[in-house]
Amino acid sequence: MSSITFDRPGPLAEDPPDFSLVLGGPLYQLLRRSHLSDDALTLVHRRILAGVLITWLPLLLLSAWEGRAWWGTTQVPFLLNVEVHARFLLAMPLLVVAELVVHARMRRALVQFLSRDLIRAADRPRFNALIGSAMRLRNSLVAEFGLIVLVYGVGVFVRRYVSVDANTWAAGSASGFANLSLAGWWHTLVSVPLFQFLLLRWYYRLFIWTRFLWQVSRIELQLMPTHPDRAGGLGFLANIVYAFTPVLLAHGVLLAGLIADRIFFEGAKLPQFTVEIFSVVGALVFVLLCPLIVFGGQLSRARREGLGEYGVLAQRYVRQFDAKWIRGDRDPAEPLVGSGDIQSLADLANSFDVIRTMRFVPFSKETVFQLGVVTVAPLLPLTLTMISFEELLKRLLGAVF
Repeated sequence: MSSITFDRPGPLAEDPPDFSLVLGGPLYQLLRRSHLSDDALTLVHRRILAGVLITWLPLLLLSAWEGRAWWGTTQVPFLLNVEVHARFLLAMPLLVVAELVVHARMRRALVQFLSRDLIRAADRPRFNALIGSAMRLRNSLVAEFGLIVLVYGVGVFVRRYVSVDANTWAAGSASGFANLSLAGWWHTLVSVPLFQFLLLRWYYRLFIWTRFLWQVSRIELQLMPTHPDRAGGLGFLANIVYAFTPVLLAHGVLLAGLIADRIFFEGAKLPQFTVEIFSVVGALVFVLLCPLIVFGGQLSRARREGLGEYGVLAQRYVRQFDAKWIRGDRDPAEPLVGSGDIQSLADLANSFDVIRTMRFVPFSKETVFQLGVVTVAPLLPLTLTMISFEELLKRLLGAVF
């Protein structure tokens, strides 16, 4: 059946199950019982404050008690460790804020599949079943327990390979857990695992989102090749992607913190990390947009069939237009000025041009660029490390005066 042949729009009385990637799961239930969240995922300030009190504040107090918070015998004191502040004071709150943003944006946008009549009435029970399957994965106790096992089974050891190789507030320069300070033990067993769990939980949610969209792409959608979004009516999916920008910002902050420590304490230069920066930014944008690529087959088919069907329609119309206005088969009394035939010909040309420029993915190059800019934005302050303070002051004064 052609992808532009439509059933009658079905009633929306049969609402789909509520879809939210974040409104559920064991951690969500725990936050509700502890009054750190409600049914709408508000009370964000409480969750952020609780996270800071559990992860960052004990590190400050313990490192101060041990004399490692400021300069002394420690090469990297706690208060000057950019990476740890970026992780727990910026990146972690961004991951918490992202839950509210994604929840609000995704609930409204997913209904577009039905309100735009992209799902045939006969396929709506299947569509609802896919939503139910995604929600069961989101609520899985086994999945979140597996993330905890992964954090403590792998993440604690990986952390040793990404830290600054120096005598820090958390540990001496020698390797091994026996060399950890009290603050280092809290950092290793509580602060970092909690953050890693929140981060892996977002990766798991992206997996659920990818799986759901792939399953929806197996349904034959009623795409409209002349839709002005040039994505057959699926352009709203790109708007959902923007809801994940706090997650991208959090990753950018993490990367900026890691690079900053190496610049300040190991004498590295920002250009040395060019490959790493482009690799991380490219990988993050790809992971976020990859779920939308699954609709490429249907969009390509809709464009191909649209060009064929509207091409036939255009051929019939221009032949009749030519016969009427060029060959003389018209009433001499009918004026050319003000005739609707000219406007109709222009409208048909515009529709054909929309089909011709239809994209094979439901996002544009601008989407890719904007997501990349958001991810790399936290790294921009590090460009100031490439010039001296005197040179920076001289340039600022030169710009003003």
